[in-house]
Amino acid sequence: MKTLCCGLLLLTSPLWARDYSWTDAHLHYVDFMQESEGMDAMFQAMDKAGVVQAWTFGMPVVKKWQAEAPRRPRYYLGDEAPLYYYSATDDILAQAILKLPDARRERLVPFISGFNPTDMNAARHIEALIERYPGLWRGIGEVLTRHDDLTALTEGETPRANHPALMKVYKLAACHRLPVLLHSNLTSLREETPIYLKELEEALQSNPETRFVLAHAGTSGGVEERQTPLDTLPEIVRALLDRYDNLYIDLSWSVREHYLLDDGTPQADWLTLIADHPHRFTLGTDLVGHFDSMEKIMAEYRPLLDALPETVARKLARDNARALPEGGATPGCAAG
Repeated sequence: MKTLCCGLLLLTSPLWARDYSWTDAHLHYVDFMQESEGMDAMFQAMDKAGVVQAWTFGMPVVKKWQAEAPRRPRYYLGDEAPLYYYSATDDILAQAILKLPDARRERLVPFISGFNPTDMNAARHIEALIERYPGLWRGIGEVLTRHDDLTALTEGETPRANHPALMKVYKLAACHRLPVLLHSNLTSLREETPIYLKELEEALQSNPETRFVLAHAGTSGGVEERQTPLDTLPEIVRALLDRYDNLYIDLSWSVREHYLLDDGTPQADWLTLIADHPHRFTLGTDLVGHFDSMEKIMAEYRPLLDALPETVARKLARDNARALPEGGATPGCAAG
Protein backbone atom coordinates (compact mmCIF):
# COMPACT_ATOMS: atom_id res chain seq x y z
CA MET A 1 0.00 0.00 0.00
CA LYS A 2 2.80 2.43 0.88
CA THR A 3 4.55 1.73 -2.40
CA LEU A 4 1.42 2.65 -4.34
CA CYS A 5 0.89 5.83 -2.35
CA CYS A 6 4.45 7.00 -2.77
CA GLY A 7 4.44 6.14 -6.45
CA LEU A 8 1.26 8.10 -6.98
CA LEU A 9 2.51 11.12 -5.07
CA LEU A 10 5.65 11.29 -7.18
CA LEU A 11 3.45 12.12 -10.13
CA THR A 12 2.52 15.52 -8.68
CA SER A 13 5.45 17.17 -10.47
CA PRO A 14 4.37 19.64 -13.19
CA LEU A 15 6.37 17.50 -15.62
CA TRP A 16 3.52 15.01 -15.45
CA ALA A 17 0.77 17.53 -16.18
CA ARG A 18 -1.66 16.32 -18.84
CA ASP A 19 -4.41 17.81 -20.92
CA TYR A 20 -7.90 16.66 -19.94
CA SER A 21 -11.37 16.81 -21.36
CA TRP A 22 -14.04 16.72 -18.70
CA THR A 23 -17.50 15.54 -17.86
CA ASP A 24 -19.05 17.82 -15.28
CA ALA A 25 -21.18 15.36 -13.31
CA HIS A 26 -22.75 17.94 -11.01
CA LEU A 27 -24.15 21.09 -12.64
CA HIS A 28 -27.32 22.94 -11.59
CA TYR A 29 -28.84 24.93 -14.45
CA VAL A 30 -30.65 27.26 -12.03
CA ASP A 31 -29.87 28.71 -8.61
CA PHE A 32 -31.94 28.79 -5.41
CA MET A 33 -34.15 31.51 -6.91
CA GLN A 34 -34.74 29.31 -10.00
CA GLU A 35 -32.76 31.76 -12.13
CA SER A 36 -29.94 31.06 -14.58
CA GLU A 37 -27.44 32.89 -16.74
CA GLY A 38 -28.81 30.73 -19.54
CA MET A 39 -27.64 28.09 -21.97
CA ASP A 40 -25.35 30.37 -23.96
CA ALA A 41 -23.40 31.32 -20.84
CA MET A 42 -23.28 27.70 -19.72
CA PHE A 43 -21.89 26.44 -23.02
CA GLN A 44 -19.37 29.27 -23.20
CA ALA A 45 -18.11 28.24 -19.76
CA MET A 46 -18.05 24.56 -20.77
CA ASP A 47 -16.05 25.32 -23.92
CA LYS A 48 -13.57 27.48 -22.01
CA ALA A 49 -13.09 24.80 -19.35
CA GLY A 50 -12.84 21.89 -21.80
CA VAL A 51 -16.06 20.29 -20.50
CA VAL A 52 -17.38 18.08 -23.29
CA GLN A 53 -20.48 16.87 -21.45
CA ALA A 54 -22.41 17.76 -18.28
CA TRP A 55 -24.95 16.13 -16.03
CA THR A 56 -27.41 18.99 -15.79
CA PHE A 57 -30.33 19.44 -13.41
CA GLY A 58 -32.46 22.13 -11.87
CA MET A 59 -32.73 22.96 -8.17
CA PRO A 60 -35.40 20.97 -6.31
CA VAL A 61 -36.09 23.79 -3.84
CA VAL A 62 -36.65 27.54 -4.13
CA LYS A 63 -36.07 30.27 -1.56
CA LYS A 64 -39.18 32.09 -0.40
CA TRP A 65 -39.18 35.89 -0.51
CA GLN A 66 -41.11 36.87 2.61
CA ALA A 67 -43.02 40.14 2.87
CA GLU A 68 -41.01 41.45 5.82
CA ALA A 69 -37.63 40.77 4.19
CA PRO A 70 -35.61 43.98 3.70
CA ARG A 71 -34.51 42.79 0.27
CA ARG A 72 -35.08 39.92 -2.14
CA PRO A 73 -32.84 37.00 -1.09
CA ARG A 74 -30.13 35.85 -3.48
CA TYR A 75 -29.09 32.63 -1.73
CA TYR A 76 -30.78 30.10 0.53
CA LEU A 77 -28.76 31.30 3.54
CA GLY A 78 -29.48 34.98 2.82
CA ASP A 79 -32.08 35.18 5.59
CA GLU A 80 -34.26 32.95 7.79
CA ALA A 81 -37.05 32.51 5.21
CA PRO A 82 -37.83 28.88 4.33
CA LEU A 83 -37.33 26.94 1.12
CA TYR A 84 -40.02 24.83 -0.52
CA TYR A 85 -40.01 22.13 -3.20
CA TYR A 86 -40.40 23.48 -6.72
CA SER A 87 -41.45 21.01 -9.42
CA ALA A 88 -41.31 23.61 -12.23
CA THR A 89 -37.50 23.42 -12.12
CA ASP A 90 -37.60 20.37 -14.42
CA ASP A 91 -39.77 22.14 -16.97
CA ILE A 92 -37.44 25.16 -16.90
CA LEU A 93 -34.54 22.85 -17.76
CA ALA A 94 -36.45 20.77 -20.30
CA GLN A 95 -37.74 23.78 -22.22
CA ALA A 96 -34.26 25.31 -22.35
CA ILE A 97 -32.77 22.05 -23.66
CA LEU A 98 -35.45 21.50 -26.28
CA LYS A 99 -34.60 24.87 -27.84
CA LEU A 100 -30.97 23.84 -28.38
CA PRO A 101 -29.51 22.60 -31.66
CA ASP A 102 -28.73 18.89 -31.68
CA ALA A 103 -24.97 19.37 -31.30
CA ARG A 104 -25.44 21.21 -28.02
CA ARG A 105 -28.27 19.01 -26.77
CA GLU A 106 -26.06 15.93 -27.10
CA ARG A 107 -23.59 17.45 -24.65
CA LEU A 108 -26.14 17.58 -21.83
CA VAL A 109 -27.32 14.70 -19.65
CA PRO A 110 -30.57 15.95 -18.04
CA PHE A 111 -31.63 14.73 -14.59
CA ILE A 112 -35.04 15.03 -12.91
CA SER A 113 -34.84 16.83 -9.56
CA GLY A 114 -38.09 18.75 -8.94
CA PHE A 115 -39.97 16.54 -6.51
CA ASN A 116 -40.53 16.30 -2.76
CA PRO A 117 -38.50 13.29 -1.50
CA THR A 118 -40.95 12.79 1.39
CA ASP A 119 -44.07 12.69 -0.82
CA MET A 120 -45.38 9.17 -1.39
CA ASN A 121 -46.53 10.44 -4.80
CA ALA A 122 -42.97 11.41 -5.83
CA ALA A 123 -42.47 8.41 -8.11
CA ARG A 124 -45.77 9.16 -9.86
CA HIS A 125 -44.67 12.76 -10.44
CA ILE A 126 -41.40 11.52 -11.94
CA GLU A 127 -43.23 9.06 -14.18
CA ALA A 128 -45.49 11.86 -15.44
CA LEU A 129 -42.45 13.98 -16.27
CA ILE A 130 -40.88 11.09 -18.19
CA GLU A 131 -44.07 10.75 -20.22
CA ARG A 132 -44.23 14.53 -20.80
CA TYR A 133 -40.69 14.64 -22.21
CA PRO A 134 -40.13 11.15 -23.68
CA GLY A 135 -36.53 10.17 -24.22
CA LEU A 136 -35.09 13.29 -22.59
CA TRP A 137 -34.17 12.26 -19.06
CA ARG A 138 -30.99 10.35 -18.27
CA GLY A 139 -30.97 10.37 -14.46
CA ILE A 140 -32.67 11.44 -11.23
CA GLY A 141 -31.21 14.01 -8.83
CA GLU A 142 -29.74 15.82 -7.16
CA VAL A 143 -32.03 14.39 -4.48
CA LEU A 144 -31.53 16.48 -1.34
CA THR A 145 -31.64 14.62 1.98
CA ARG A 146 -29.73 15.31 5.22
CA HIS A 147 -28.24 18.59 4.04
CA ASP A 148 -27.67 20.44 7.36
CA ASP A 149 -28.82 24.09 7.09
CA LEU A 150 -30.61 23.54 3.80
CA THR A 151 -32.68 20.72 5.31
CA ALA A 152 -33.44 22.82 8.38
CA LEU A 153 -34.77 25.64 6.21
CA THR A 154 -36.86 23.44 3.90
CA GLU A 155 -40.53 23.27 4.82
CA GLY A 156 -42.10 19.93 5.69
CA GLU A 157 -40.94 16.50 6.78
CA THR A 158 -37.20 15.82 7.01
CA PRO A 159 -36.04 13.83 3.97
CA ARG A 160 -33.79 10.80 4.49
CA ALA A 161 -32.16 8.34 2.13
CA ASN A 162 -34.35 5.44 3.27
CA HIS A 163 -37.68 7.30 3.26
CA PRO A 164 -40.51 5.11 1.89
CA ALA A 165 -41.26 7.71 -0.79
CA LEU A 166 -37.69 7.52 -2.05
CA MET A 167 -37.74 3.73 -2.01
CA LYS A 168 -40.45 3.98 -4.68
CA VAL A 169 -38.32 6.47 -6.62
CA TYR A 170 -35.30 4.13 -6.51
CA LYS A 171 -37.32 1.25 -7.91
CA LEU A 172 -38.63 3.45 -10.70
CA ALA A 173 -35.06 4.56 -11.42
CA ALA A 174 -33.91 0.95 -11.70
CA CYS A 175 -36.74 0.13 -14.10
CA HIS A 176 -35.83 3.08 -16.34
CA ARG A 177 -32.06 2.46 -15.88
CA LEU A 178 -31.61 5.98 -14.51
CA PRO A 179 -28.78 6.65 -12.03
CA VAL A 180 -29.74 8.51 -8.85
CA LEU A 181 -27.53 11.37 -7.63
CA LEU A 182 -28.27 11.38 -3.90
CA HIS A 183 -27.18 13.99 -1.38
CA SER A 184 -27.16 12.26 2.00
CA ASN A 185 -24.81 13.66 4.63
CA LEU A 186 -23.20 10.99 6.76
CA THR A 187 -23.43 13.15 9.86
CA SER A 188 -24.94 16.35 11.26
CA LEU A 189 -23.57 19.76 12.14
CA ARG A 190 -22.63 18.69 15.68
CA GLU A 191 -22.00 14.95 15.60
CA GLU A 192 -18.54 13.67 14.67
CA THR A 193 -19.68 10.11 13.96
CA PRO A 194 -21.63 9.00 10.83
CA ILE A 195 -25.06 8.93 12.47
CA TYR A 196 -26.91 8.81 9.12
CA LEU A 197 -24.85 6.05 7.53
CA LYS A 198 -27.47 3.41 8.32
CA GLU A 199 -30.09 5.32 6.30
CA LEU A 200 -27.84 5.33 3.26
CA GLU A 201 -26.97 1.65 3.62
CA GLU A 202 -30.60 0.66 3.85
CA ALA A 203 -31.29 2.44 0.56
CA LEU A 204 -28.32 0.76 -1.11
CA GLN A 205 -29.06 -2.69 0.25
CA SER A 206 -32.79 -2.58 -0.57
CA ASN A 207 -32.23 -1.42 -4.17
CA PRO A 208 -29.36 -3.45 -5.65
CA GLU A 209 -30.50 -2.75 -9.23
CA THR A 210 -30.43 1.04 -8.73
CA ARG A 211 -27.17 2.84 -9.40
CA PHE A 212 -26.53 5.47 -6.74
CA VAL A 213 -24.05 8.34 -6.94
CA LEU A 214 -23.35 9.71 -3.45
CA ALA A 215 -23.02 13.48 -3.78
CA HIS A 216 -19.86 14.95 -2.25
CA ALA A 217 -18.97 11.55 -0.75
CA GLY A 218 -21.58 12.13 1.95
CA THR A 219 -20.25 15.50 3.12
CA SER A 220 -21.32 19.15 2.94
CA GLY A 221 -19.72 22.53 3.40
CA GLY A 222 -21.90 23.32 6.40
CA VAL A 223 -20.65 20.28 8.31
CA GLU A 224 -17.01 20.81 7.39
CA GLU A 225 -17.06 24.47 8.41
CA ARG A 226 -18.35 23.65 11.89
CA GLN A 227 -16.15 20.69 12.81
CA THR A 228 -12.95 19.00 11.76
CA PRO A 229 -13.18 16.76 8.69
CA LEU A 230 -14.20 13.17 9.34
CA ASP A 231 -10.90 11.29 9.59
CA THR A 232 -12.57 7.99 8.79
CA LEU A 233 -14.28 9.17 5.59
CA PRO A 234 -11.91 7.32 3.21
CA GLU A 235 -12.40 4.13 5.25
CA ILE A 236 -16.18 4.56 5.22
CA VAL A 237 -16.24 5.17 1.46
CA ARG A 238 -13.98 2.17 0.84
CA ALA A 239 -16.21 -0.09 2.91
CA LEU A 240 -19.32 1.13 1.09
CA LEU A 241 -17.75 0.58 -2.33
CA ASP A 242 -16.60 -2.89 -1.36
CA ARG A 243 -20.03 -3.78 0.01
CA TYR A 244 -22.31 -2.27 -2.65
CA ASP A 245 -21.62 -2.71 -6.35
CA ASN A 246 -24.38 -0.20 -7.16
CA LEU A 247 -22.64 2.75 -5.46
CA TYR A 248 -20.54 5.48 -7.09
CA ILE A 249 -18.99 8.55 -5.46
CA ASP A 250 -19.24 12.18 -6.57
CA LEU A 251 -16.11 14.21 -5.68
CA SER A 252 -17.54 17.70 -6.08
CA TRP A 253 -17.77 20.67 -3.69
CA SER A 254 -17.04 19.93 -0.03
CA VAL A 255 -15.11 16.69 -0.51
CA ARG A 256 -12.82 18.44 -2.99
CA GLU A 257 -12.34 21.44 -0.73
CA HIS A 258 -11.83 19.62 2.58
CA TYR A 259 -10.55 16.10 1.83
CA LEU A 260 -8.96 15.45 -1.56
CA LEU A 261 -6.29 18.14 -1.47
CA ASP A 262 -4.24 19.84 1.24
CA ASP A 263 -2.89 23.16 -0.06
CA GLY A 264 -2.97 21.69 -3.55
CA THR A 265 -1.30 18.41 -2.56
CA PRO A 266 -3.38 15.26 -3.21
CA GLN A 267 -4.01 13.11 -0.14
CA ALA A 268 -2.47 9.66 -0.33
CA ASP A 269 -5.43 7.77 1.14
CA TRP A 270 -7.78 9.24 -1.47
CA LEU A 271 -5.35 8.54 -4.30
CA THR A 272 -5.14 4.92 -3.25
CA LEU A 273 -8.90 4.65 -2.84
CA ILE A 274 -9.58 6.05 -6.32
CA ALA A 275 -6.89 3.86 -7.89
CA ASP A 276 -8.38 0.78 -6.23
CA HIS A 277 -11.86 1.64 -7.58
CA PRO A 278 -11.10 3.41 -10.87
CA HIS A 279 -14.62 3.11 -12.32
CA ARG A 280 -16.53 4.29 -9.26
CA PHE A 281 -15.80 8.04 -8.97
CA THR A 282 -17.05 11.13 -10.79
CA LEU A 283 -16.28 14.83 -10.41
CA GLY A 284 -18.11 18.06 -11.05
CA THR A 285 -18.35 21.75 -10.29
CA ASP A 286 -21.67 21.95 -8.37
CA LEU A 287 -22.29 25.39 -9.88
CA VAL A 288 -25.79 26.78 -9.43
CA GLY A 289 -27.10 28.85 -12.33
CA HIS A 290 -23.89 30.91 -12.69
CA PHE A 291 -21.04 29.39 -14.64
CA ASP A 292 -18.06 31.75 -14.90
CA SER A 293 -15.99 29.82 -12.31
CA MET A 294 -16.25 26.48 -14.13
CA GLU A 295 -12.72 26.60 -15.56
CA LYS A 296 -11.21 27.51 -12.19
CA ILE A 297 -13.00 24.69 -10.35
CA MET A 298 -12.03 22.09 -12.93
CA ALA A 299 -8.41 23.24 -12.75
CA GLU A 300 -8.43 22.57 -9.01
CA TYR A 301 -8.78 18.85 -9.76
CA ARG A 302 -5.61 18.76 -11.87
CA PRO A 303 -3.14 17.97 -9.04
CA LEU A 304 -5.35 15.03 -8.04
CA LEU A 305 -5.61 13.75 -11.60
CA ASP A 306 -1.92 14.23 -12.37
CA ALA A 307 -1.06 12.18 -9.28
CA LEU A 308 -3.09 9.20 -10.53
CA PRO A 309 -2.14 6.73 -13.26
CA GLU A 310 -3.16 8.30 -16.55
CA THR A 311 -5.81 5.69 -17.39
CA VAL A 312 -7.44 6.18 -13.98
CA ALA A 313 -7.24 9.96 -14.26
CA ARG A 314 -9.04 10.00 -17.59
CA LYS A 315 -11.79 7.74 -16.24
CA LEU A 316 -12.28 10.15 -13.34
CA ALA A 317 -12.13 13.30 -15.46
CA ARG A 318 -14.53 12.17 -18.16
CA ASP A 319 -15.26 8.52 -18.88
CA ASN A 320 -16.93 7.28 -15.69
CA ALA A 321 -19.63 9.94 -15.79
CA ARG A 322 -20.17 9.39 -19.52
CA ALA A 323 -20.69 5.66 -18.98
CA LEU A 324 -23.14 5.81 -16.05
CA PRO A 325 -26.34 7.06 -17.76
CA GLU A 326 -27.36 4.24 -20.12
CA GLY A 327 -29.85 6.18 -22.20
CA GLY A 328 -33.07 8.12 -22.19
CA ALA A 329 -35.90 6.87 -20.01
CA THR A 330 -38.84 5.18 -21.75
CA PRO A 331 -42.45 4.77 -20.59
CA GLY A 332 -43.63 1.43 -19.23
CA CYS A 333 -42.43 1.23 -15.63
CA ALA A 334 -45.09 1.30 -12.93
CA ALA A 335 -44.55 4.11 -10.44
CA GLY A 336 -46.45 2.34 -7.66
